[in-house]
Amino acid sequence: MPQPSFPILLVDDDPLIADVLSRASQTSFPEASFISVTNFQDAKTYIDDLEGKGPKIVLLDIDLQDKVDGLDFLALLRTHPKGRLLPVVMLSASKTERQVERAYAFGASAFTVKPFSYADWKVYLGHLRVYWYETVTLLDVRHRKES
Repeated sequence: MPQPSFPILLVDDDPLIADVLSRASQTSFPEASFISVTNFQDAKTYIDDLEGKGPKIVLLDIDLQDKVDGLDFLALLRTHPKGRLLPVVMLSASKTERQVERAYAFGASAFTVKPFSYADWKVYLGHLRVYWYETVTLLDVRHRKES
């Protein structure tokens, strides 16, 4: 089995999502490894402290059940020197035209609805793998400590 070589930052307030992704990726996206944070502040701290190679993409829950939501973190990423070039895939339990429009207006690379079953998560990760790992060319962004 391939060693994880595709780090993904997961920002989601539900710790069960991180567990499901980790287990489902073993067969559907074995190259993936997840860095999981559950709130805006921890996500901001992770990006601020990042040195060397960081995540290849971000999976970002739109509703973080906090004073600030995923769109607030997306706005921060788009202006942050260590996060402005990271592709961000929004995750949502549902979708409305307004949510989708706002996500893209804030700079999301994609908007997706969270699957509801383990089998559906495996399919989701398979699609994520085909697109983000096998198809597109991502920047090899190396994060350097700011002077």
